[in-house]
Amino acid sequence: MEQLYSKILGQGKPLIILHGFLGMSDNWKTLGNQYAQNGFEVHLIDQRNHGRSFHSDAFSYELMVEDLHRYCREHQLNQIDLIGHSMGGKTAMLFATTYPEMVEKLIVADISPKYYPVHHQTILNGLLSIDFNVTKSRKEADEQLSRYIPELGIRQFLLKNIYWKDKEELAFRFNLTALNDNIEEVGKALPEDAVFNKETLFVKGGKSEYITPQDEPLIKKHFPEAAVSTIDNAGHWVQAESPKMFFETTLQFLKC
Repeated sequence: MEQLYSKILGQGKPLIILHGFLGMSDNWKTLGNQYAQNGFEVHLIDQRNHGRSFHSDAFSYELMVEDLHRYCREHQLNQIDLIGHSMGGKTAMLFATTYPEMVEKLIVADISPKYYPVHHQTILNGLLSIDFNVTKSRKEADEQLSRYIPELGIRQFLLKNIYWKDKEELAFRFNLTALNDNIEEVGKALPEDAVFNKETLFVKGGKSEYITPQDEPLIKKHFPEAAVSTIDNAGHWVQAESPKMFFETTLQFLKC
């Protein structure tokens, strides 16, 4: 079986971090180093079809949970703390409810257990419009993307996935075809009967609509011990937009 790519930082209590849709482990490098300096062995993971991990036509949360379970077994991680952002938060929730004996504390960044309608199509269309037979630089890729995505920050986040496949050709690290074909999977709700009875922290961006006050009963149903913490002046990429506050909030939860 294919194994997930990871970057391991520090020593101590195992802490696994899962990136969001179209992201990768590198997005968490700075925060990962900070957790590592505070007594954690941090595993920054690329989920399937993302970053440097393997590509597969198959893509679902159930598969990503099994990928992670296999990774934990391979690295002899029997008891972990787990952080997941957005899509990674969905994987983390399902992992914690499937293997509760393995997870001590769970942190979910700006996503709830509910179903989300497909809303990445414009981004995917922009990425699909890039032809690397024609596009030979990041600058050209950015110009093409800007026709679909006006926000510079989002484009910069996506462009981090471009690398030189060989001397002549650029490529995306993520498996764009598989992600586009399986886009319906990304918004899937947590199964009705999934429950995790241990300490859980949901961290919401104050300017984000991903977690609403109406979601809190559903959060409590699946995660009876959950608290919701809001970081003001941050949007959906709460850990990137307010890293200091995110770090302090999550570290306090992990250490208490």
